[in-house]
Amino acid sequence: MVSGIVNMKQLLIGLIMLVGVTPPTDSHAQDFSASRDTVSTSEIELKKKAFDVGEWFKFRIHYGLVTAGYATLEVTQDQTKSDAYHIKGFGETTGFSRIFFKVEDYYETKVDKTTALPYQFIRKIDEGGHTKNKVIDFDQSARVAYVHDKKRNKEHEIKTPGDVQDMVSTFYYLRNAVDTTHLKEGDETEVTMFFDEKNYPFKLRYLGKEQIKTKFGKTDALMFRPLVLAGRVFKEQESLTVWVSDDDNKIPLRIKASLAVGSIKADLDAYKGLKHPFQLVMD
Repeated sequence: MVSGIVNMKQLLIGLIMLVGVTPPTDSHAQDFSASRDTVSTSEIELKKKAFDVGEWFKFRIHYGLVTAGYATLEVTQDQTKSDAYHIKGFGETTGFSRIFFKVEDYYETKVDKTTALPYQFIRKIDEGGHTKNKVIDFDQSARVAYVHDKKRNKEHEIKTPGDVQDMVSTFYYLRNAVDTTHLKEGDETEVTMFFDEKNYPFKLRYLGKEQIKTKFGKTDALMFRPLVLAGRVFKEQESLTVWVSDDDNKIPLRIKASLAVGSIKADLDAYKGLKHPFQLVMD
């Protein structure tokens, strides 16, 4: 039982990095080998941005009352391009869970501030001895991803569609791109995500509004459901629910995953550097 719980903890650390996006199976990969057109992107108004340099989140991942681990996400200024963000994510198991299943995951993405498109993605993970160390450079104009597998010292290129996102940039893109003022229950937003050397379709469905209690007080939240694949881990396609703040920040407040064995949650534990005021409900 302990082993099963720990594996769920490890999974949700990955989910935090995606804020609800989960790696799909190969059957949902898309072939874009024929796509070579020039990328057409829509600029996001600066005044509408939900985040900026200095934003930092810390999440507590727990199974009931037991803390399984923590994950952080931070937005910094890219040191090589003045018009780009460098977003860093880190997740790890802690305490009792770490004894049975040690996880240390690093994710980084470098995103153009105007187009919201990534130009580099870094994934360096160690999950119970299973390791990966990859650097992916995106040429959005040529629609190509250049993959450098540093663990195996191999390099190759893969065709991508226009406006492709990576597993971390997807979350930040959606915070800006989804116009929550006009959302109706059942509305869906679709993007293409490049993960583990393949292109995958990703869909986010809006469920409605709910007032939830957080560590910081009560707040109004928007509920979304990333559509994931049923199988070994998830009970069904619609097993994930994500709550984000119903304000200009679109803060990720909570993720709940119904798994094959029980359920697990991640809650916002600390934050700083928000671009807009965090709206709490006063009793």
